[in-house]
Amino acid sequence: MRIPSRLIGGALVAALLTQLTACGTLFYPDRRGQIDGKIDPGILALDIVGLVFYVIPGLIALGVDFATGAIYYSEGEMAQVAPEKLRPALNADDTVDRVKLQAILESELGQRLPLNDPRLIEHRGSVEQLAAYGIVPAA
Repeated sequence: MRIPSRLIGGALVAALLTQLTACGTLFYPDRRGQIDGKIDPGILALDIVGLVFYVIPGLIALGVDFATGAIYYSEGEMAQVAPEKLRPALNADDTVDRVKLQAILESELGQRLPLNDPRLIEHRGSVEQLAAYGIVPAA
């Protein structure tokens, strides 16, 4: 029994298309068109897995994700916590209790942030800076 060449060619094209697609381009099509930014480690890891199992398709996946910009986080993508939920981390003298803040951030964001790291840089804000962002200061 002979298999028609069109069927073999179609199967080969379908197999190559599934192997050559890039993870970030498929998962986050809204990220396409970015030039630079912070690299999404999840997408990078998936592209590396493709590189480990299939060298050529993995290289193409990395190239496509970098070329389209889908490997970068979207601009302005960040995690936010409502100010009301942060109030328990303030002490009576308006200092921040780092242990309480870390617990609140871990429960809200699902990530453990190293707030006791000596490399952590703290910035103090002013009422003028809050007003520039449209935030009304309230204690």
